[in-house]
Amino acid sequence: MNTTKLTNKNVLITAGAQGIGESITKHFIDSGANVAIHYFSSATTAETLMDYATSKGQKSVIIRGDLTNEADANAMIEKTIEAFGGLDILINNAGSLVARKMLDNMETEFWHKVMNINLTSMMFVTRAAAPYLAKNNNSSIVNLASLAGRKGGHPGSVAYATSKGAILTLTRALATELGPEGIRVNAVAPGLILGTSFHNTHTTKESAAKTTAGIPIQRAGNAADVARAVLYLASEYDGFITGATLDINGGVYNM
Repeated sequence: MNTTKLTNKNVLITAGAQGIGESITKHFIDSGANVAIHYFSSATTAETLMDYATSKGQKSVIIRGDLTNEADANAMIEKTIEAFGGLDILINNAGSLVARKMLDNMETEFWHKVMNINLTSMMFVTRAAAPYLAKNNNSSIVNLASLAGRKGGHPGSVAYATSKGAILTLTRALATELGPEGIRVNAVAPGLILGTSFHNTHTTKESAAKTTAGIPIQRAGNAADVARAVLYLASEYDGFITGATLDINGGVYNM
């Protein structure tokens, strides 16, 4: 990968210290970028990543926050600008399945919680970041969606899948609205990505094996598979790709 495109670029990664987010952050550091690492509970990993960036002579800042809280989302952007003086790339990675719940067991509070974590938080962060991204000639946003947003997910993920499907639409809407400001907006939709706390928590070994058996290339994905795609979309900040979703699922679903 041509790393020079990302050298000295200022990047903010939400939930940048766990699972796919940790891999994305590490890939950006290895590409020469300055990284603002948002975390909620992964303080130790965030500090390790910050030290890694510093050891390579790049700027780094770690910021704790609950992004479902508007004030926290705004403060995170302010702290990023304070540390770097500007923002080139936003990676909206924060999100969670929370738990598997079937429709007949769906409490209203649970529905709102999942929507707030996956969708409303993304709006808060993007709304706060957009004026700063617009100050550059070319900026980039990459949103983390999911194969569940395409297919509807496994049973018990109706709230999660719906929120991720909305992110596909949010991506297209933002691409249209922010394009004139020089901001490209794309998404990635990962399929089965093993080795992350998400699937370690919510996917049984039997379910993972069954899903893997149906993947044309006969393997599950890993966090680096997603990180490379995110970096590609972000580093093409002067490119022609916007409003697109890149499916990363080993060929199990394609449009």
